[in-house]
Amino acid sequence: MRLSHAFGGVAALVAVWQLGVMALAPPHYILPSPVETTQAFLHQPGFLMRHGFVTLSEILVGLALGSLFGVATAFAIAAFPRAGRLVWPMVVVLQALPVFVLAPLLVLWFGFGMASKVAMTTIIIFFPVASAFGDGLRRTNSDILDAVSLTQASHWQALVRVRAPLALPSLISGLRVAAPLAPLGAVVGEWVGASAGLGFVMVQANARMQTDTVFAAMAILAVFAVVLRLMVDRLTASLVPWAREAEPACFPKSSRRSI
Repeated sequence: MRLSHAFGGVAALVAVWQLGVMALAPPHYILPSPVETTQAFLHQPGFLMRHGFVTLSEILVGLALGSLFGVATAFAIAAFPRAGRLVWPMVVVLQALPVFVLAPLLVLWFGFGMASKVAMTTIIIFFPVASAFGDGLRRTNSDILDAVSLTQASHWQALVRVRAPLALPSLISGLRVAAPLAPLGAVVGEWVGASAGLGFVMVQANARMQTDTVFAAMAILAVFAVVLRLMVDRLTASLVPWAREAEPACFPKSSRRSI
């Protein structure tokens, strides 16, 4: 995703939001306009950014840990396929548990501090990364594996030097899916129990019917999600030079009419 595309998409979303408010004219405590949301942010920028920094810290640590555990799990399953047959069902069961059920338990186990929010974010990030990278490791081209089998390379050498590099495009796809989900994990953890963070701000503002402040906090989270996605794209742009992405053409050349 390019920066210009991100700005264009966000601008279009804000325009649709503003047009909806102008057309439906709902009370501001139900749906504030983008202007009212901006005024709520400008009324208390230091307060919102201070809590935003807390949430961002939880997001970044959880994103790093979730990605690390996801990559390690997928790699371990590929390295020990017999054990992997038992591990994947465990991973699926963990992913199937509702986050709103896990969040109170994590607060109970890790306390009201940063640890429970990082744990919640790590769990949400873990599955898409592990699933995408594991799928990439399993889908190595059979012709390449046949060629590797003709050499003296061991199972470990084939995994590290051939299968893992070829699975990097799948890992990048998993990271792209996971990055925008990271704010969700941190905020869900803050909703359950916290004394700081944007989730805490939203709970407090919602109780006071300060919907514009709730939307201002959500706007900051949206910015975090877009920036995280752009950051993943930038950091992984040069990792797979053999599998560069191409911009899809709007229309096939063959369908163009000659004048």
